[in-house]
Amino acid sequence: MREPFPGIFVLENPPFRDVRGEFGRLFDSEWESGFLGDMAVAQVNHSVTLGRGTIRGLHYQVAPFCETKLITCIRGRVYDIVVDVRRGSPDFLCWHSELLSGGEGCTLVVPAGFAHGFQTLDEDCELIYVHSQPYRPDAEAGMNPCDPRLGIPWPEPVGRMSERDATHPFIGSDWVGIDL
Repeated sequence: MREPFPGIFVLENPPFRDVRGEFGRLFDSEWESGFLGDMAVAQVNHSVTLGRGTIRGLHYQVAPFCETKLITCIRGRVYDIVVDVRRGSPDFLCWHSELLSGGEGCTLVVPAGFAHGFQTLDEDCELIYVHSQPYRPDAEAGMNPCDPRLGIPWPEPVGRMSERDATHPFIGSDWVGIDL
């Protein structure tokens, strides 16, 4: 386990490989209880994203439904981004990136109060998300991944993006983030 950014953890758990193939653990409540506390798993999602350069995100949920996410890439490679959106945080609007690759056994822990998104670096990528809260449409929020105030240097030309993600407004001077 490493902590590359305050509050962001990367769990390194390479899969066991032999002549039959491989076996990897995506979630272990005992192993992860040291920094996840009593996080309950409320939802597990699987995404397939097609097309190199495609962006999903930057998404988060507002209080009282802020969520912790565990993100694992199981196929392809993604440039994963987390942005601190916690009002009053010393790292407010700072972001951190991780390269996640299928088969490496790394899981990115995104705590409550952070927006999350990624860009695909391969044509076909799959991710598994473990969430501490169920999805609530009335609590969803997002940031425009191309916002110049964030200044995220996407490694690929921006490809496909949902209309919702592309039309999130840019952060204004009055944007204050979220309370947990």
